[in-house]
Order: sequence, then structure tokens, then C-alpha cells
Amino acid sequence: MTALAASLVSTSVFAGELTVSGSASLNVEAHSGTALNEAKAYTMGNQITFSGSTDLENGLNVAMSYVLDQGDDVSAGAVVASAKGPFDGHSITLTHDTLGTIKFSGEGGSSTASSIDTTAAGDMWDNFNSNGVTTVTDSGPGDNSFFYTAPEIVEGLGINLSYKPQAIESATGYGLSYTGVEGLSVSYAQTDINTGTASTDGDQQAWKVSYTYGPVTATASNTEVDIDGTASDQETASMAVSYLVTPDISVTYGTEEIDVGNSATDAEYDKISASYTAGGMTISLTSQDAENIDHGTNADEDYEYWALGLSFAF
Repeated sequence: MTALAASLVSTSVFAGELTVSGSASLNVEAHSGTALNEAKAYTMGNQITFSGSTDLENGLNVAMSYVLDQGDDVSAGAVVASAKGPFDGHSITLTHDTLGTIKFSGEGGSSTASSIDTTAAGDMWDNFNSNGVTTVTDSGPGDNSFFYTAPEIVEGLGINLSYKPQAIESATGYGLSYTGVEGLSVSYAQTDINTGTASTDGDQQAWKVSYTYGPVTATASNTEVDIDGTASDQETASMAVSYLVTPDISVTYGTEEIDVGNSATDAEYDKISASYTAGGMTISLTSQDAENIDHGTNADEDYEYWALGLSFAF
């Protein structure tokens, strides 16, 4: 009995923690232009994230994340979602102070390049992505993929790697980031695009630079996608300048330009937006203009877009 009691006392107990966070939004938006002349559309957004973590005795921390996002897997024009239903990104992360962090994403992960390829102006092109307009290619969503972040070796220098197993040839990537100067953030990454089809294989390179001085933040970004054996390579260049009027109010001006190798005309976008944050509530307003979004293939390619959003975090 004494031996049994001693063994019970010495048994380790791993204390875990599970938290839930979420967001909701109400949005209204509209387009103008011949092909995209649409009535105002009212939509609702919602997302719930379950997060759990525990520290193990061997120096490892294990964390998981699971996201519910209604309509995430509904394709354009579809009535119902795919078999994945409302389930969005989910992942498990192992962290060690001296060995770094490795994350496996069952869905919703990223490659080193796609993790930084959101344009400086916030992917304006995506608001006009219908009726055959420009679609920007990248190195994929990173489902069933690994993402490794090395421990900091030099102050401010970050190193990360990505690996996505494929049936024929796996896709690998590397990335570097630097934040060693106050207010400055610099990132660069390159990733393979391996689809198993020669006509769609290639690579993606991306960089982004951001500098904050007082209430002003200036950001520039560039992404290049080179597809083997085709002339339809893409380059997306963007810049944005944000001004913090007060701690709660910000104003942003941004531009994007998309160059497709086999087109003579570049697609161009610009916007001005403003947001107001009070606690967990944010009100946002944006107005955007787009020119040549079909790269010269149609007679009328200039459009306007506006949106008003009200979002909550809880």
C-alpha cells in the first residue's frame, strides 16, 4: 500500500487549457460598372476559434486550434457548402524554447511565400474577382502541410521553412524576416508550386517592407509567380500609407498593380479607407477603383466598389 501510494503521488498531471474566441460582422457592399453593376448586398460574417494548449515535462508545449466559419467552403454561386461544411483552418503546434516551433495544418495553413503575400493594400483585386476578371495565383493554402519557425539566433532575425507533401514532388519553401530596427519590418520568402502538372508548376517569390514612424505607417509589397513553360507569369506590386488620426481612428490610401506576362495592359487598383475602433467593435468604410481588370480583353473594364462594415470581437 505504501509503494502504491508513493507511485500515485509521483504520477505527473498535465494541466491543459481550452479557450474560445470569436468574431461577427455585418457588411454592405456594392459595385458599379457594366459587368459588375450590382445592387447592394448585405452579408454577415461569423467565426469561432477553439484553442487548447498544455506544457509537457520534456520542455515542449503542445497547442491546437480549430476554427468554425460558416460558409467558408461554399464556392461562388453554390447553395450548400462542401463536405467540409463549416469547418475552417485547424492545426497542431509543437514549441520548444531551443528547437523552435513546428506547425502541422490539416487545413488553412500557408507556405513561406503565401504567409506574406497579402498585398500592402489588402488584396483589393479580390473584391472584383468575378465575371472573368484577374485571379492572382499563389503557392496554395497549405492543407496537410508543415511550417517550421527557427529560434531567434540573431536579434530581430527570423527564419522559417515550409513543406507540403505531394504525390509526385513535394513543395518546399524558405523565408527570412527582420525586425531589428524599431518600427521596421522586412520579410522575404520563396516557395515551390508543385501541382503534379507541368503546365501549372513553378515557384512564388514574395517580399514585404513596412516602416512606422509616429502615427504614419508605409508599406510596400511585391509577389512574383513564375509558371513553367507558360507566358502567363504574374507580378503583383502594391503600396499603402496609413495615418493614425487618434488611437481609435485610422485612414489608409493604397494601390495595387497586376502585370500578367501575356497581356499588354496592367490591371490597376486604388483605394481610400477609414476605420474606427472602440473596445471590441470596429466600423470600417472603403471606396475602391479598378481599371483594366481584364488586362485589355474587354471594352469596359473600369469599375468602382464601396463597402461599409461593422465587426465585433469577443
